[in-house]
Amino acid sequence: MNERVEDWEPQVSIVVPMFNEGERIVGTINSLANQDYAPDKLEIIVVDDQSTDDSYRWATEAAAKHPNVRVIQNPVNMGKRRGINRAVRQAESEIIVSVDSDVVVEDDAVRKLVACFVEDDIAAVGGRVNVLNKNENWLTRMQTIKYYFGYEYLKNVERAHRRVMCLSGCLTAYRRHVLVELEPVLEDRNVMGIPIKYGEDRFLTRHIIKAGYKTVLTLDAVSHTIAPPTLKGYFSQQIRWRRSNLVDYMGGLSHVWKLPPLVSLHYYSLFALLLVYPAVVFDSLVRGSFWNMAMIHLAMLAGFGTMYHIQTLALPKEDKVHPLNFLWMGIVMPVTYVALTPLAIFTLDSGSWETRGHKANRNDKLPDDVALDDLTPDESLPDEALPGAELPSPNP
Repeated sequence: MNERVEDWEPQVSIVVPMFNEGERIVGTINSLANQDYAPDKLEIIVVDDQSTDDSYRWATEAAAKHPNVRVIQNPVNMGKRRGINRAVRQAESEIIVSVDSDVVVEDDAVRKLVACFVEDDIAAVGGRVNVLNKNENWLTRMQTIKYYFGYEYLKNVERAHRRVMCLSGCLTAYRRHVLVELEPVLEDRNVMGIPIKYGEDRFLTRHIIKAGYKTVLTLDAVSHTIAPPTLKGYFSQQIRWRRSNLVDYMGGLSHVWKLPPLVSLHYYSLFALLLVYPAVVFDSLVRGSFWNMAMIHLAMLAGFGTMYHIQTLALPKEDKVHPLNFLWMGIVMPVTYVALTPLAIFTLDSGSWETRGHKANRNDKLPDDVALDDLTPDESLPDEALPGAELPSPNP
Protein backbone atom coordinates (compact mmCIF):
# COMPACT_ATOMS: atom_id res chain seq x y z
CA MET A 1 0.00 0.00 0.00
CA ASN A 2 1.59 3.27 -1.14
CA GLU A 3 -1.05 5.89 -0.33
CA ARG A 4 -0.22 8.19 2.57
CA VAL A 5 -1.73 11.11 4.49
CA GLU A 6 1.49 12.53 5.86
CA ASP A 7 -0.06 15.69 7.33
CA TRP A 8 -2.55 13.88 9.60
CA GLU A 9 -1.39 13.68 13.23
CA PRO A 10 -4.22 12.46 15.48
CA GLN A 11 -4.02 11.63 19.17
CA VAL A 12 -2.50 8.17 19.55
CA SER A 13 -2.52 5.77 22.50
CA ILE A 14 -0.06 2.88 22.42
CA VAL A 15 -1.21 -0.08 24.50
CA VAL A 16 1.32 -2.68 25.61
CA PRO A 17 -0.22 -5.77 27.26
CA MET A 18 2.38 -7.39 29.52
CA PHE A 19 2.69 -10.68 31.37
CA ASN A 20 5.96 -11.96 32.88
CA GLU A 21 8.14 -10.07 30.42
CA GLY A 22 10.84 -9.13 32.91
CA GLU A 23 13.55 -6.64 32.03
CA ARG A 24 12.79 -6.81 28.29
CA ILE A 25 9.81 -4.50 28.81
CA VAL A 26 12.26 -1.63 29.35
CA GLY A 27 13.52 -1.84 25.76
CA THR A 28 9.95 -1.90 24.47
CA ILE A 29 8.93 1.17 26.47
CA ASN A 30 12.04 3.12 25.49
CA SER A 31 11.53 2.41 21.79
CA LEU A 32 7.94 3.64 22.02
CA ALA A 33 8.80 6.73 24.05
CA ASN A 34 11.36 7.71 21.41
CA GLN A 35 8.88 7.73 18.53
CA ASP A 36 9.12 10.47 15.91
CA TYR A 37 5.69 11.75 16.89
CA ALA A 38 4.53 14.81 18.83
CA PRO A 39 4.88 13.83 22.52
CA ASP A 40 1.75 15.79 23.45
CA LYS A 41 -0.25 13.65 21.01
CA LEU A 42 1.18 10.31 22.11
CA GLU A 43 0.52 8.33 25.28
CA ILE A 44 1.81 4.89 26.17
CA ILE A 45 -0.19 2.60 28.45
CA VAL A 46 1.46 -0.57 29.74
CA VAL A 47 -1.10 -3.07 31.05
CA ASP A 48 0.33 -5.59 33.50
CA ASP A 49 -1.85 -8.70 33.59
CA GLN A 50 -0.87 -9.72 37.12
CA SER A 51 2.68 -10.76 36.24
CA THR A 52 4.19 -13.15 38.75
CA ASP A 53 7.76 -11.96 38.19
CA ASP A 54 9.36 -8.49 38.44
CA SER A 55 7.87 -7.16 35.19
CA TYR A 56 5.76 -4.56 36.98
CA ARG A 57 8.80 -3.05 38.68
CA TRP A 58 10.76 -2.87 35.44
CA ALA A 59 7.81 -1.23 33.69
CA THR A 60 7.24 1.39 36.38
CA GLU A 61 10.93 2.22 36.52
CA ALA A 62 10.97 2.78 32.75
CA ALA A 63 7.73 4.80 32.92
CA ALA A 64 9.23 7.16 35.48
CA LYS A 65 11.67 8.39 32.83
CA HIS A 66 8.97 9.35 30.32
CA PRO A 67 6.10 11.73 31.16
CA ASN A 68 3.75 10.21 28.57
CA VAL A 69 4.11 6.62 29.81
CA ARG A 70 1.93 5.09 32.52
CA VAL A 71 1.50 1.59 33.89
CA ILE A 72 -1.77 0.05 35.02
CA GLN A 73 -2.19 -3.31 36.68
CA ASN A 74 -5.19 -5.56 36.20
CA PRO A 75 -6.86 -6.64 39.45
CA VAL A 76 -6.97 -10.21 38.13
CA ASN A 77 -5.42 -12.09 35.21
CA MET A 78 -7.72 -11.11 32.32
CA GLY A 79 -5.83 -12.15 29.22
CA LYS A 80 -4.31 -10.01 26.49
CA ARG A 81 -7.47 -8.83 24.74
CA ARG A 82 -9.35 -7.90 27.90
CA GLY A 83 -6.32 -5.99 29.10
CA ILE A 84 -6.21 -4.06 25.83
CA ASN A 85 -9.96 -3.40 26.00
CA ARG A 86 -9.52 -1.99 29.47
CA ALA A 87 -6.84 0.43 28.26
CA VAL A 88 -8.99 1.38 25.27
CA ARG A 89 -11.79 2.36 27.62
CA GLN A 90 -9.44 4.66 29.50
CA ALA A 91 -7.89 6.19 26.39
CA GLU A 92 -9.48 9.07 24.50
CA SER A 93 -7.26 8.93 21.42
CA GLU A 94 -8.64 8.41 17.94
CA ILE A 95 -6.00 5.79 17.12
CA ILE A 96 -4.99 2.86 19.33
CA VAL A 97 -1.70 1.11 18.59
CA SER A 98 -1.21 -2.37 20.02
CA VAL A 99 2.38 -3.45 20.64
CA ASP A 100 3.54 -6.73 22.17
CA SER A 101 5.69 -6.48 25.27
CA ASP A 102 8.73 -8.22 23.76
CA VAL A 103 8.92 -5.94 20.72
CA VAL A 104 11.28 -3.11 19.83
CA VAL A 105 9.72 -0.58 17.44
CA GLU A 106 11.61 1.61 14.97
CA ASP A 107 11.29 5.31 15.72
CA ASP A 108 9.10 6.20 12.72
CA ALA A 109 6.74 3.23 13.05
CA VAL A 110 3.76 5.04 14.60
CA ARG A 111 3.92 7.83 12.03
CA LYS A 112 4.07 5.26 9.21
CA LEU A 113 1.03 3.43 10.56
CA VAL A 114 -1.05 6.57 11.04
CA ALA A 115 -0.25 7.78 7.52
CA CYS A 116 -2.00 4.72 6.06
CA PHE A 117 -5.47 5.64 7.34
CA VAL A 118 -6.30 7.20 3.98
CA GLU A 119 -9.98 6.20 3.98
CA ASP A 120 -12.62 6.28 6.70
CA ASP A 121 -13.36 2.56 6.29
CA ILE A 122 -9.75 1.53 6.92
CA ALA A 123 -10.07 0.32 10.50
CA ALA A 124 -6.66 -1.26 11.09
CA VAL A 125 -3.12 -0.90 9.79
CA GLY A 126 -0.46 -3.48 10.58
CA GLY A 127 3.30 -3.16 10.40
CA ARG A 128 6.13 -5.46 9.48
CA VAL A 129 7.77 -7.78 12.01
CA ASN A 130 11.45 -8.72 11.79
CA VAL A 131 13.45 -11.08 13.97
CA LEU A 132 15.62 -9.24 16.49
CA ASN A 133 17.81 -12.20 17.54
CA LYS A 134 18.29 -13.45 13.99
CA ASN A 135 21.85 -14.72 14.47
CA GLU A 136 21.40 -16.46 17.81
CA ASN A 137 21.35 -19.98 16.31
CA TRP A 138 20.13 -22.05 13.35
CA LEU A 139 16.52 -21.91 14.54
CA THR A 140 16.33 -18.11 14.73
CA ARG A 141 18.07 -17.81 11.36
CA MET A 142 15.46 -20.12 9.83
CA GLN A 143 12.67 -18.04 11.36
CA THR A 144 14.25 -14.86 9.98
CA ILE A 145 13.78 -16.12 6.43
CA LYS A 146 10.32 -17.46 7.26
CA TYR A 147 9.22 -14.03 8.52
CA TYR A 148 10.69 -12.42 5.42
CA PHE A 149 8.62 -14.53 3.04
CA GLY A 150 5.53 -14.17 5.20
CA TYR A 151 5.55 -10.40 4.75
CA GLU A 152 7.04 -10.12 1.27
CA TYR A 153 4.82 -12.71 -0.43
CA LEU A 154 2.25 -14.58 1.63
CA LYS A 155 0.06 -11.56 2.33
CA ASN A 156 0.30 -9.93 -1.12
CA VAL A 157 -3.17 -10.99 -2.30
CA GLU A 158 -4.79 -9.74 0.88
CA ARG A 159 -2.76 -6.51 0.81
CA ALA A 160 -3.85 -5.78 -2.75
CA HIS A 161 -7.53 -5.92 -1.73
CA ARG A 162 -7.08 -4.27 1.69
CA ARG A 163 -8.40 -7.37 3.39
CA VAL A 164 -5.41 -8.58 5.38
CA MET A 165 -6.85 -11.41 7.45
CA CYS A 166 -4.29 -11.38 10.25
CA LEU A 167 -2.50 -8.29 11.54
CA SER A 168 0.16 -9.08 14.12
CA GLY A 169 -0.20 -7.90 17.69
CA CYS A 170 3.48 -6.99 17.52
CA LEU A 171 2.54 -3.72 15.81
CA THR A 172 -0.96 -2.77 14.65
CA ALA A 173 -2.95 0.47 14.77
CA TYR A 174 -6.75 0.58 15.07
CA ARG A 175 -9.46 3.19 14.98
CA ARG A 176 -10.65 3.33 18.57
CA HIS A 177 -14.36 3.43 17.72
CA VAL A 178 -14.03 0.10 15.89
CA LEU A 179 -12.47 -1.59 18.93
CA VAL A 180 -15.29 -0.25 21.09
CA GLU A 181 -17.86 -1.44 18.55
CA LEU A 182 -16.43 -4.98 18.49
CA GLU A 183 -15.72 -5.30 22.21
CA PRO A 184 -18.77 -7.49 22.98
CA VAL A 185 -17.68 -10.00 20.32
CA LEU A 186 -14.12 -10.06 21.62
CA GLU A 187 -15.17 -10.46 25.25
CA ASP A 188 -17.35 -13.49 24.51
CA ARG A 189 -14.79 -15.56 22.59
CA ASN A 190 -14.78 -19.25 23.52
CA VAL A 191 -14.48 -22.80 22.20
CA MET A 192 -17.07 -25.28 23.48
CA GLY A 193 -17.96 -22.85 26.26
CA ILE A 194 -14.36 -22.47 27.42
CA PRO A 195 -12.82 -18.97 27.14
CA ILE A 196 -9.66 -18.95 25.02
CA LYS A 197 -6.92 -16.35 24.99
CA TYR A 198 -4.76 -17.50 22.07
CA GLY A 199 -5.05 -16.08 18.55
CA GLU A 200 -6.75 -12.87 19.63
CA ASP A 201 -5.00 -10.76 16.99
CA ARG A 202 -6.21 -12.97 14.14
CA PHE A 203 -9.70 -13.16 15.63
CA LEU A 204 -9.93 -9.38 15.94
CA THR A 205 -8.68 -8.76 12.39
CA ARG A 206 -11.19 -11.18 10.91
CA HIS A 207 -14.09 -9.60 12.79
CA ILE A 208 -13.03 -6.14 11.66
CA ILE A 209 -13.29 -7.38 8.07
CA LYS A 210 -16.55 -9.20 8.80
CA ALA A 211 -18.00 -5.90 10.08
CA GLY A 212 -17.34 -4.35 6.67
CA TYR A 213 -14.10 -2.49 7.34
CA LYS A 214 -10.78 -2.70 5.53
CA THR A 215 -7.44 -3.78 6.95
CA VAL A 216 -4.08 -2.95 5.41
CA LEU A 217 -0.44 -3.83 5.91
CA THR A 218 2.47 -1.46 5.45
CA LEU A 219 6.03 -2.77 5.24
CA ASP A 220 7.36 0.70 6.11
CA ALA A 221 6.38 0.50 9.79
CA VAL A 222 8.84 -1.95 11.30
CA SER A 223 9.07 -3.76 14.61
CA HIS A 224 11.52 -6.38 15.86
CA THR A 225 10.56 -9.36 17.99
CA ILE A 226 12.43 -12.11 19.79
CA ALA A 227 12.07 -15.42 17.92
CA PRO A 228 12.07 -18.57 20.07
CA PRO A 229 15.70 -19.80 20.17
CA THR A 230 14.85 -23.30 21.41
CA LEU A 231 12.79 -26.09 19.88
CA LYS A 232 10.64 -26.21 23.01
CA GLY A 233 9.82 -22.52 22.73
CA TYR A 234 9.32 -22.73 18.97
CA PHE A 235 6.92 -25.66 19.13
CA SER A 236 5.05 -24.04 22.02
CA GLN A 237 4.57 -20.96 19.85
CA GLN A 238 3.60 -23.01 16.81
CA ILE A 239 0.98 -25.09 18.63
CA ARG A 240 -0.61 -21.88 19.89
CA TRP A 241 -0.61 -20.41 16.39
CA ARG A 242 -1.93 -23.68 14.93
CA ARG A 243 -4.90 -23.66 17.30
CA SER A 244 -5.53 -20.05 16.36
CA ASN A 245 -5.40 -20.86 12.64
CA LEU A 246 -7.80 -23.77 12.92
CA VAL A 247 -10.34 -21.93 15.07
CA ASP A 248 -10.24 -18.85 12.89
CA TYR A 249 -10.31 -20.61 9.54
CA MET A 250 -13.37 -22.53 10.68
CA GLY A 251 -14.95 -19.33 11.97
CA GLY A 252 -14.36 -17.60 8.65
CA LEU A 253 -16.11 -20.21 6.52
CA SER A 254 -19.47 -18.50 7.05
CA HIS A 255 -18.50 -15.13 5.57
CA VAL A 256 -15.11 -15.15 3.83
CA TRP A 257 -16.82 -16.18 0.59
CA LYS A 258 -18.32 -12.68 0.47
CA LEU A 259 -14.86 -11.12 0.10
CA PRO A 260 -13.09 -10.51 -3.24
CA PRO A 261 -12.69 -13.88 -5.03
CA LEU A 262 -8.89 -13.98 -4.85
CA VAL A 263 -8.94 -13.26 -1.12
CA SER A 264 -11.50 -16.02 -0.55
CA LEU A 265 -9.50 -18.49 -2.65
CA HIS A 266 -6.32 -17.62 -0.78
CA TYR A 267 -8.06 -18.09 2.57
CA TYR A 268 -9.58 -21.45 1.68
CA SER A 269 -6.31 -22.67 0.12
CA LEU A 270 -4.36 -22.01 3.31
CA PHE A 271 -7.04 -23.79 5.35
CA ALA A 272 -6.91 -26.77 2.99
CA LEU A 273 -3.11 -26.91 3.23
CA LEU A 274 -3.36 -26.98 7.01
CA LEU A 275 -5.68 -29.99 6.92
CA VAL A 276 -4.38 -31.89 3.89
CA TYR A 277 -0.61 -31.65 4.42
CA PRO A 278 -0.51 -34.13 7.35
CA ALA A 279 -2.56 -36.62 5.33
CA VAL A 280 -0.24 -36.27 2.32
CA VAL A 281 2.85 -36.92 4.45
CA PHE A 282 1.20 -39.91 6.12
CA ASP A 283 0.14 -41.30 2.74
CA SER A 284 3.68 -40.93 1.35
CA LEU A 285 5.03 -42.90 4.32
CA VAL A 286 2.52 -45.70 3.74
CA ARG A 287 3.18 -45.84 -0.01
CA GLY A 288 6.94 -45.62 0.37
CA SER A 289 7.24 -42.38 -1.59
CA PHE A 290 8.23 -40.17 1.33
CA TRP A 291 11.82 -39.59 0.26
CA ASN A 292 10.76 -38.62 -3.25
CA MET A 293 8.39 -36.06 -1.78
CA ALA A 294 11.08 -34.92 0.65
CA MET A 295 13.54 -34.23 -2.17
CA ILE A 296 10.94 -32.18 -4.05
CA HIS A 297 10.24 -30.32 -0.83
CA LEU A 298 13.93 -29.56 -0.28
CA ALA A 299 14.33 -28.40 -3.88
CA MET A 300 11.47 -25.94 -3.40
CA LEU A 301 13.00 -24.65 -0.19
CA ALA A 302 16.36 -24.25 -1.92
CA GLY A 303 14.58 -22.16 -4.54
CA PHE A 304 13.06 -19.95 -1.85
CA GLY A 305 16.46 -19.62 -0.22
CA THR A 306 17.93 -18.50 -3.54
CA MET A 307 15.18 -15.90 -3.93
CA TYR A 308 15.93 -14.63 -0.43
CA HIS A 309 19.64 -14.38 -1.23
CA ILE A 310 19.06 -12.40 -4.42
CA GLN A 311 16.54 -10.02 -2.87
CA THR A 312 18.69 -9.26 0.17
CA LEU A 313 22.00 -8.73 -1.63
CA ALA A 314 21.87 -4.99 -0.98
CA LEU A 315 21.23 -5.37 2.75
CA PRO A 316 24.06 -5.05 5.29
CA LYS A 317 25.41 -8.36 6.53
CA GLU A 318 23.95 -7.85 10.00
CA ASP A 319 20.43 -7.46 8.56
CA LYS A 320 20.26 -10.84 6.84
CA VAL A 321 21.20 -14.49 7.29
CA HIS A 322 22.68 -17.13 5.02
CA PRO A 323 19.97 -18.52 2.68
CA LEU A 324 20.94 -22.14 3.36
CA ASN A 325 19.42 -21.74 6.81
CA PHE A 326 16.00 -22.04 5.19
CA LEU A 327 16.73 -25.70 4.38
CA TRP A 328 16.00 -26.46 8.02
CA MET A 329 12.35 -25.91 7.08
CA GLY A 330 12.63 -29.21 5.19
CA ILE A 331 12.69 -30.91 8.57
CA VAL A 332 10.76 -28.50 10.76
CA MET A 333 7.77 -27.91 8.47
CA PRO A 334 6.74 -31.59 8.07
CA VAL A 335 7.08 -32.11 11.83
CA THR A 336 4.97 -29.07 12.69
CA TYR A 337 2.25 -30.00 10.21
CA VAL A 338 2.14 -33.73 10.93
CA ALA A 339 2.47 -33.54 14.70
CA LEU A 340 1.08 -30.16 15.68
CA THR A 341 -2.02 -29.97 13.49
CA PRO A 342 -3.65 -33.09 15.00
CA LEU A 343 -2.52 -32.01 18.47
CA ALA A 344 -4.02 -28.57 17.93
CA ILE A 345 -7.32 -30.09 16.81
CA PHE A 346 -7.60 -32.05 20.05
CA THR A 347 -6.57 -29.14 22.28
CA LEU A 348 -8.63 -26.30 20.85
CA ASP A 349 -10.09 -25.65 24.29
CA SER A 350 -6.71 -24.74 25.75
CA GLY A 351 -6.99 -21.14 26.88
CA SER A 352 -3.48 -20.07 27.79
CA TRP A 353 -2.37 -16.40 27.60
CA GLU A 354 0.55 -16.59 25.20
CA THR A 355 3.08 -19.23 26.31
CA ARG A 356 3.14 -18.18 29.93
CA GLY A 357 -0.47 -18.03 31.06
CA HIS A 358 -2.67 -20.27 33.10
CA LYS A 359 -4.90 -22.86 31.50
CA ALA A 360 -8.46 -21.65 31.14
CA ASN A 361 -11.55 -23.51 32.22
CA ARG A 362 -15.28 -23.01 32.01
CA ASN A 363 -15.23 -20.74 35.05
CA ASP A 364 -12.32 -18.59 33.84
CA LYS A 365 -13.96 -15.18 33.92
CA LEU A 366 -13.76 -11.95 35.83
CA PRO A 367 -15.02 -12.14 39.40
CA ASP A 368 -18.54 -10.83 39.92
CA ASP A 369 -17.21 -7.78 41.74
CA VAL A 370 -14.76 -6.86 38.95
CA ALA A 371 -16.21 -5.22 35.84
CA LEU A 372 -14.31 -3.45 33.11
CA ASP A 373 -16.76 -0.56 33.22
CA ASP A 374 -16.05 0.03 36.88
CA LEU A 375 -12.27 0.11 36.61
CA THR A 376 -10.66 3.52 36.48
CA PRO A 377 -7.04 4.58 36.14
CA ASP A 378 -6.97 5.70 39.76
CA GLU A 379 -8.08 2.28 41.02
CA SER A 380 -5.27 0.47 39.25
CA LEU A 381 -2.40 2.94 39.13
CA PRO A 382 -0.44 2.91 42.37
CA ASP A 383 1.61 5.96 43.24
CA GLU A 384 4.79 4.10 42.37
CA ALA A 385 3.61 3.78 38.77
CA LEU A 386 3.24 7.50 38.24
CA PRO A 387 5.90 9.10 36.02
CA GLY A 388 8.60 10.67 38.14
CA ALA A 389 7.79 8.70 41.29
CA GLU A 390 10.57 7.20 43.37
CA LEU A 391 10.68 3.52 42.52
CA PRO A 392 12.08 0.45 44.21
CA SER A 393 14.99 -1.23 42.49
CA PRO A 394 14.08 -4.09 40.10
CA ASN A 395 16.72 -6.14 41.90
CA PRO A 396 15.87 -5.95 45.61
